[in-house]
Amino acid sequence: MTQNVQNYPGLAGAGSVADERNRVLRNTYWLLALSMVPTVLGAWIGVQTGIMRTMSPGISMIVFMVGAYGLMFAIEKNKNSAAGVPLLLGFTFFMGLMLARLVGTVLGLKNGGSLIMTAFAGTGAIFFGMATLTSVIKRDLGSLGKFLFIGVILLLVAMVANIFIQSSALMITLSVLAIGIFSVFILVDLKRVQTGEETNYITATLGVYLSLYNVFSNLLALLGIFGGERD
Repeated sequence: MTQNVQNYPGLAGAGSVADERNRVLRNTYWLLALSMVPTVLGAWIGVQTGIMRTMSPGISMIVFMVGAYGLMFAIEKNKNSAAGVPLLLGFTFFMGLMLARLVGTVLGLKNGGSLIMTAFAGTGAIFFGMATLTSVIKRDLGSLGKFLFIGVILLLVAMVANIFIQSSALMITLSVLAIGIFSVFILVDLKRVQTGEETNYITATLGVYLSLYNVFSNLLALLGIFGGERD
C-alpha cells in the first residue's frame, strides 16, 4: 500500500536536500566545462602574442600572484550575484594567459602537440578518477583539507625559492608533489559538494578548476622534461 510523501515531511525534506546537492554538482560540472573555453583562448592569445615571454620569471610570478588572488577575491565577493560567473570566466582567461609560457615552450618541441594532448588526457583521467572515488568513499574527507592547504603553502614557498635557486631536481620534485596534492584536492572539493558542505557552485568550480589547472601544468612540465623531442 502506497503512502503520500506529504505524510512524511522528513522524507520530502531529504529528497529536496539531495536534489539541491545534485543541482550544485551538476552546475559545477557545467561551469567547469565552460571555463575551459576562455582558458584555451587565453593560452592561444598568449602563445600568439608572446606576451609572457617579455616578462622575467620574477615579474611573471608577481603578475600571477596579484592577478590571480585579486580575481579570486572578487569572485568570492560576488559568488552570489550575477557578476560571479563572468568574473570566474575572466579569471580562467587570465589563467590561460599565464599558462602561455609553458605551452609555448612545449609547442617548440618536435612532439609538443602530442605532449599537450597527453597532459590533457592525463588530467581528464585524474578528474574522472577522483569524481568516481567521491561515490566510493563514504568517510568525511574534511580533515584532509587542512593538511592539503599546508602542503600548498609549502609548495608555493619552495616554488618561489626555486626561481632564484634554479634547481631542475627541485622543480621535478615539486611538480610530482603538486600533481599528487591537487589530485586529492579535486576529490575533497567534489566530496564537499556531494555531502552538502559546499552549496555554491561558483566557489566549487573555482576550487576544482584551480586543482585541474595545477595538475595539467605540472603534468605538462614533466612530460616536456622527460618526453620532449628536440630537433
